[in-house]
Amino acid sequence: MAMGTRKHRQRQEPLWYRSELPSAPGHPFYNRLNEVLDKAGFDALCEQRCAAFYHRKLGRPSLSPGIYFRTMMVGFFEGIDSERGIAWRLSDSLTLRQFLGIGLDEETPDHVTLSRTRRLLSAEIHQEVFHWVLQRLAQGGLIKGKTIGVDSTTLEANAAMKSIVRRDTQESYTEYLKRLAEAEGMEALDPAGIRRMDRKRAKKIANQEWVNPHDGEAQITRLKDGRTALAYKTEQAVDMETSAIVAVTTHGGAAADTATMDETVTEAGVAVAEVMLEQTPEGEYVVNPDGIEEVVADKGYHSNEVLVGLEKLKVRSYIAEPDRGRRVWKGKAAEKAAVYGNRRRITGTRGKRLLARRGERVERNFAHQFDTGGMDRLWVRGLENVHKKLLIQAAACNLALLLRASYGSGKPKAAHDRKKELIWAAFASCSPYSTSMSRDRRRLAWQWIGTAATCRHNSRCGPPEIAHLDTGC
Repeated sequence: MAMGTRKHRQRQEPLWYRSELPSAPGHPFYNRLNEVLDKAGFDALCEQRCAAFYHRKLGRPSLSPGIYFRTMMVGFFEGIDSERGIAWRLSDSLTLRQFLGIGLDEETPDHVTLSRTRRLLSAEIHQEVFHWVLQRLAQGGLIKGKTIGVDSTTLEANAAMKSIVRRDTQESYTEYLKRLAEAEGMEALDPAGIRRMDRKRAKKIANQEWVNPHDGEAQITRLKDGRTALAYKTEQAVDMETSAIVAVTTHGGAAADTATMDETVTEAGVAVAEVMLEQTPEGEYVVNPDGIEEVVADKGYHSNEVLVGLEKLKVRSYIAEPDRGRRVWKGKAAEKAAVYGNRRRITGTRGKRLLARRGERVERNFAHQFDTGGMDRLWVRGLENVHKKLLIQAAACNLALLLRASYGSGKPKAAHDRKKELIWAAFASCSPYSTSMSRDRRRLAWQWIGTAATCRHNSRCGPPEIAHLDTGC
């Protein structure tokens, strides 16, 4: 299949009058997002990096890489969890067609095309797109890199517990229970009796013994709502000064925090080092030249091995310490020094401030990505596919941070709400539109308020008294 490009998609203006075709003014948020992406050469970068995955001439033109990555970001901005839902939303929205550059006479990509493109492009390509967004943040002064916060969350996998089988015998859970019932002399044909026996017996479903045949990399674990399910775990490193996500790692759902922190901190260190030489428009270097110096985490990451490892990396730890009672340090001088040093730091003024800020900087990003961002569960299978989805989700979250810092709105809904607030403020500041204005003028003002939130002409469509205001359209 030949690679579709943005240049090949450019077409001449149609000969029809604009009034004869349905059109949309375009959402101001998506217009500004496209401005940021086009100014930085996003499409050219995607096409250059993805060229190796397509044939140069043979086959019909594929989905353009730039459109593919934009489409995957739509899931975050619109709060849609699955690729099928994203495809339905694209086919139904004139605004998103304009954002992707898809004409009315063209078909929007379906979920099969999106899924196949995701499987075709490697995880390294998705990582490069994530790193490209990090460069834009560094150029905007939104990465400091000195202090990072690390946290993780589990996401339910697209695999059911009812489908698990034993690794040794490949028998299902029901067949396994029947075999146990027969061994105890029970009637194996009695489903109710088998369920009663299963509730009474002491049991523990271990990942070493059970696996889902449809997603062998998903692991059995307890979710945050108390349910036991197959899941994956994502761990992220966040800049504690700006809330920028600097690293994303993906693991099986049962992986312990203390076992995965080293990989995440290493990824974060590499990412910060790669954007260290990026300059702001004023010519300043805002990224810490010494790289990561401090790590903040909750008590789930507290262990002797983690603290000693951070000491070896010359990184100061601010990790909340659980109550373990009196401890014995005989023969553990290095561990004792690391634990006591961390304890001294977290009880200080700076340590308390960092731990208090962790919820705002780190956990709020999880809420943006997985609650309002729509990815509260997974609809893809395999560790690599899950990692690709999480990388693009984090890249979209970083773009939202960049747009929020530049324009005041990081999502389409926020841009809409902010516009209405500015309009109300404008009317309140204009004396002709106070409570003393005539009934006819008040009616016209209310009509304009109802249409200004989607108007593409900014304040030119409104009354002349507020034409000087930039309403963010």
